[in-house]
Amino acid sequence: MQEKYSFSEIESKWQKHWAEKKAYKTEENSSKPKYYALAMFPYPSGNLHMGHVRNYSIADVIARFKRMKGYNVLHPIGWDSFGLPAENAAIKHQTPPADWTWKNIANMRRQLQEMGLSYDWDREMATCHPGYYKWTQWLFLEFYKHGLVYKKKAAVNWCPSCSTVLANEQVVDGACERCDTLVTKKNLEQWFFKITDYADVLLEDLDKLPGWPEKVKTMQRNWIGRSEGVEVQFALEERSEKISVYTTRVDTLFGVSYVVLAPEHPLVLELVGGTEYEANVMAFITKMNGLNEIARTSTDAEKEGLFIGAYCLNPLSGEKVPIWIANYVLLEYGTGAVMGVPAHDERDFEFATKYNLEIKTVVMPLGSPSEAKDQPLKAAYTGEGVMVHSGSFDGLKNDEGWERIADEAERLGVGQRKVNFRLRDWLISRQRYWGAPIPMVYCESCGTVPVPDEQLPVMLPADVVFKAGENPLATSPSFIETTCPQCGGDARRETDTMDTFACSSWYFLRYTDPRNTELPFSKAAVDQWMNVDQYVGGVEHAILHLLYARFFTKALRDFGYIKVDEPFQNLLTQGMVCMDGSKMSKSKGNIVSPEVIIGKYGADTARLFILFAAPPERDLEWSDQGVEGCYRFLNRVWRLVAGIASIQQAGGWGYLDTLSKEMRRHTHLAIQRVTTDIGTRFNFNTAISTIMEWVNALYIYKEQPTADAAVSREALEGILILLAPFAPHITEELWREIGHTESIHQQPWPEVDETALVQDEVTVILQVNGRVRDRIQVSAELSAAELEPMVLSLPKVSEWTKGKTIVKVITVPGKLVNVVVK
Repeated sequence: MQEKYSFSEIESKWQKHWAEKKAYKTEENSSKPKYYALAMFPYPSGNLHMGHVRNYSIADVIARFKRMKGYNVLHPIGWDSFGLPAENAAIKHQTPPADWTWKNIANMRRQLQEMGLSYDWDREMATCHPGYYKWTQWLFLEFYKHGLVYKKKAAVNWCPSCSTVLANEQVVDGACERCDTLVTKKNLEQWFFKITDYADVLLEDLDKLPGWPEKVKTMQRNWIGRSEGVEVQFALEERSEKISVYTTRVDTLFGVSYVVLAPEHPLVLELVGGTEYEANVMAFITKMNGLNEIARTSTDAEKEGLFIGAYCLNPLSGEKVPIWIANYVLLEYGTGAVMGVPAHDERDFEFATKYNLEIKTVVMPLGSPSEAKDQPLKAAYTGEGVMVHSGSFDGLKNDEGWERIADEAERLGVGQRKVNFRLRDWLISRQRYWGAPIPMVYCESCGTVPVPDEQLPVMLPADVVFKAGENPLATSPSFIETTCPQCGGDARRETDTMDTFACSSWYFLRYTDPRNTELPFSKAAVDQWMNVDQYVGGVEHAILHLLYARFFTKALRDFGYIKVDEPFQNLLTQGMVCMDGSKMSKSKGNIVSPEVIIGKYGADTARLFILFAAPPERDLEWSDQGVEGCYRFLNRVWRLVAGIASIQQAGGWGYLDTLSKEMRRHTHLAIQRVTTDIGTRFNFNTAISTIMEWVNALYIYKEQPTADAAVSREALEGILILLAPFAPHITEELWREIGHTESIHQQPWPEVDETALVQDEVTVILQVNGRVRDRIQVSAELSAAELEPMVLSLPKVSEWTKGKTIVKVITVPGKLVNVVVK
């Protein structure tokens, strides 16, 4: 074999070989148990970054390990290839988005192949391919047929820079998640997926996902935001209308000192029209229209409000309650109105204090003196307690008072128990070109008409004009002008495209049957592979992709197309790759190019470092020294094989001296630990550390005069097989060098020989009064009764016990003996 480890030659050699042999093609009709390993597919931005390397290396180790453990593994890759960057590039460079996208895909495909990832490339797909988005459109129509799609005019999040609508989840700290432009509100006719129909089951089924990080499940629970409360009616003074208020604290109804309407609430203009308050209220509304909901409702935002000169009536006490408008109440959430109870809500307390509004205590802590109920509060009390100033409900514990007041409100017809959700329907309309066109047409005679299945896909046109601030599809007469599928008359196409998350909400299903031209997937294929056994990706997708994918899966289950309830059985959310404590990013200038690292050290070194530097769920701090260390280790493995390559496996073990038995024990302990670390805990860093220690032990052992050839060979083969999922190229090469003709990646994972773990001798620690005084080697089978007198007769122990009384001897066979004296 070559004396020097020539990584570039070895890696290109085996990548070519694997591609030609289709080494990682998924087996059809296999009797092996299935395993679906999947990493979130990438957006083809042009180049891989270190986050990609980490994500895909993690999933690849899992896939390779499972193959060697006897599973039929599905490990596919594709491209989440619609989206704004391609369109922005078209505007900037006058390059068609398709050209820009496919060029980037070609480059990133090459980079993924250079990493040695074990993908079934025959299943590769891209969401921008008509053969894929045809089925995204088909699924849209299925949702439409089942009443889960509708169109309505709504105040939506609008990014002025991207000139498109954003879903609530795509607004981060009041700004567009892509370009950081401050998001505003705009009234538009938009298409929605009715995800709220699944709010309850999306919430409840989180408990069926023990393989998901609790952090992700908590984020989804909070986003769905289920609450149980009462919708209470506050009658308007001298008017027939009523204000509906949803509250989870109906026990504090007697403490209401004001009601707040959203500035956009339709009653506001009715109540102030022609009054002295109208001008100020209109100015306040105009100001609020310029702010997005995140800025208005942030806990850090100053609470602003305005009395509108009108009153309503408390439905139980009959007291007059002033009506205000305020920035923190939104029309889209709840009923667009809230009741202000400053004594028992921190936000209301802040607001009432600022505007000098009444603060009525109606719940007192248990054990409070009676006179305390009339004392002014220094802060809102939000805990449990006893009801006061609440009429006939005084003296009740407030949890009982909650039920009794709810009962009374329902009896009087002024309230009704209700479950509310924070989750809102998914707004999918985008005023962009590079997305899946929404397959609907508008006919003056027939109205809104779905495109028939046989006319799919609705193709993206080429004759569009890309200008900032314009919807390109609206510039294409060939696209817009069509005929009605029902009457054959003139019609126009919908010019909005779908949110790209619609494309990624089902791609894992398409991978099971990616070349099907009759359906998005066959039931047989999807039933064979789903659900995904292990999903790997970023936690930033917790309330976007991961929630939407769960929604799609449950809907398709209800339509009868699949039988699984959840898309992803287990989820691993990997940490970020950081440098100097910050996430790698172009804007911070702290990125390291994977291509540079692979060019200098090889893909195996890049993979090994990215998996060794930190547990996968933790952030990883980049270290040039760490990369160098992993490269040196692989060179050590290369040299180790060069020194043992000629040793052939001997038959049987025969007599082994203590040194050889200990080497075999080291080998099988390593197999045991690495198997557990990869297969159970995904602790790749400790698995690699164990292999490194194993290599060191074999280096020492092979130089001993009594070293057994078979023991050395067993250890060497074990090291290569267990290292193979992490460093696939060098191990493939070295496996052939030691005489094997089949791929190392087709070898079965080694089994632990339990007999090799049995020790003939053990080291026993000797203590006197808990302090270590000596160590001795004894038979591992020595009992406590045999060990105790032996220890007491030893010179070292006698020296420390001489002239003292032995109180007791604590013996742990095989580990320690502690002599207690005084």
